[in-house]
Amino acid sequence: QLQLVESGGGLVQPGGSLRLSCAASGFTLNNYTIAWFRQAPGKEREGVSCIRSSGGSANYADSVKGRFTISRDNARNTVYLQMNSLKPEDTAVYYCAASHYICSGYPSMYAYWGQGTQVTVSS
Repeated sequence: QLQLVESGGGLVQPGGSLRLSCAASGFTLNNYTIAWFRQAPGKEREGVSCIRSSGGSANYADSVKGRFTISRDNARNTVYLQMNSLKPEDTAVYYCAASHYICSGYPSMYAYWGQGTQVTVSS
């Protein structure tokens, strides 16, 4: 059974950091494009960052460039999202997703999804 599980969310003050993890079971993450999306209450799901398969290039939304970093740990079959200098507007449920295709900001291009992890940035 193919499964993605996110972890690492929580409550953090503005300016703080969190590292989200996306662990896979049932398949090898390195063979897939992996993206992080987020969805805030009342808003559409938006792409945050994406990394192509086999150590390919990474993309970032303009709103997180210079603050977030996506990376892979193939030995752990896990993708991370390091989030620094967090802002209240980063508050959302964060999801990881896997695709056979190149990076895309369209959720419909991703066949596999995790259950999401809540990130709240507040003082």
